[in-house]
Amino acid sequence: MAKTMRKKRALLVAIAAAALAASTAGPAAAASARAQSTQYASHFAKAADTRFVSHLSIADGQRPENITLEPDGSADVTFAYSRQVARITRAGHVRVLATLPAPSAGAVTPALGSPFLGGIVRAHNGTLYFLYATGTSDLTGLWRLRPGGTPERIAALPADGLPNGLALDRRSGMLYAADSVLGTVWRIPTTGGTPTKWADAPELAPAGFLGANGIKIHKGAVWVSNLDKGTVLRIPITGRGTAGPVQTRATGLVNIDDFDFTGAGDTLLAAINADNEVALVRPNGHTTVLTAADGLQGPTSLAVRGDTAYIASAAYFTNEDPNLLAVRITSRR
Repeated sequence: MAKTMRKKRALLVAIAAAALAASTAGPAAAASARAQSTQYASHFAKAADTRFVSHLSIADGQRPENITLEPDGSADVTFAYSRQVARITRAGHVRVLATLPAPSAGAVTPALGSPFLGGIVRAHNGTLYFLYATGTSDLTGLWRLRPGGTPERIAALPADGLPNGLALDRRSGMLYAADSVLGTVWRIPTTGGTPTKWADAPELAPAGFLGANGIKIHKGAVWVSNLDKGTVLRIPITGRGTAGPVQTRATGLVNIDDFDFTGAGDTLLAAINADNEVALVRPNGHTTVLTAADGLQGPTSLAVRGDTAYIASAAYFTNEDPNLLAVRITSRR
């Protein structure tokens, strides 16, 4: 526990250069987690083909926090602390689509200090939605960027929170936002308006730093990761659209940031930020399948399309090579 708290304090001191990794598991716990489901590790490793899509620039503030994919295979990303939304082409070229306004002097973003641009999703018509946290009521909330347009806030969220992960339910047209400080999932129409507090169960709360983090819609449920607690949670969407009972689907994933599913089943890939790892998580356990040796530099987010996983690394801790990787996967059950 002391080691965990020291790391969290160090992160807060260096927050301008670091974002969403917090507590660390002890050596015994880490070894135990890696030992789970080891029968899948070699299978995934043999089936994976990793390539760099783009090496990004620390000097230009190009540290990707979250990712969504365009139909042509380009990746739209948020650069958290430069307040930018950018597009990375398949050839690795970067184009800034929008820069969000800076908050007033003296503003302090909860938990992180600096203004933070988090989750991003893309609607079928090309509209991008993303979350911005500044510690101020005039800017914190859900933002929208239509093709060729300028960014606009369409829903305010509490200034004392940290809206982080964002997911789009294409069937209902609802957006779900995970707040890492308030331990809440907010529900917001794509048209904007007043957010609804959809879920605020204890399982979503932080345990010293950041709680609810990554979020996805999958098979009629909202799935959420909790960074501090190292869990993946499943919250059913009831027939009335309300939140059902929280179910814990994975544990032992401390430092988990974003995640995505590899196919129609419940197998997923999870970015383990501070540990430079990606874990393959199955219903009966998880194992590390990618590490710094594969090019990871503090992975923050993933997006899976077909047999390819795109992994964004922000290098918050290594300060070496923020990048975007593409990894071929064949084990998708």
